[in-house]
Amino acid sequence: MALGNKAPLVENGIVVGNATDKYGASNPITRFLVGNFCRAVGDFAERVSPDAILEVGCGEGHITRLLLERTAARIHAMDISDKVLDMARSNVDSARVEFENRNIYELDPTQRRASLVVCCEVLEHLDDPARGLRILAQAAAPHSILSVPGEPVWRALNMARGAYLSHLGNSPGHLQHWSQRRFLDFVSSEFEILEVRSPLPWTVVLGRSRRSAV
Repeated sequence: MALGNKAPLVENGIVVGNATDKYGASNPITRFLVGNFCRAVGDFAERVSPDAILEVGCGEGHITRLLLERTAARIHAMDISDKVLDMARSNVDSARVEFENRNIYELDPTQRRASLVVCCEVLEHLDDPARGLRILAQAAAPHSILSVPGEPVWRALNMARGAYLSHLGNSPGHLQHWSQRRFLDFVSSEFEILEVRSPLPWTVVLGRSRRSAV
């Protein structure tokens, strides 16, 4: 999320994280928005009470830590960046968590099935989000939490604070742009949607995989 003006973290030409720590921000508006987002993710995770979680795109480990607090699950957390994974390991120290450098497209869902798959702020970065969603559905046994920035609100908020004006408010690395309706239509191809929350400026979905036999 782009709630600060610092340059994003880039590795091998790919935007892999945010230089701004939105989860530890002192700005009260940012704290309020991020708090609502975290509450939605935490509530969904607690609702399904998973024994194992696969987190795809764990970033600096802030959602990983939230999942630790809200569930008793074992967590396998993945990201594509060694830099970001080093940050995650420094933020999360638990025997219940294992970190791995792996691209979503390289994930073998038959080997990494979990009762809850969490993928927050990742799908908008993918050049082939349908393929990514299909892999998540194959790994979910049966639940998944998915979130993306809600458009056009996301870009409008960026422009309102004077960020990324030359890109019409588009955050670095965002290749896909979904309104809530379009995102729900997209997710419905692979998941039965159980609940939706809209903590500004995100869409957060709890779904049940249509590919799961559970």
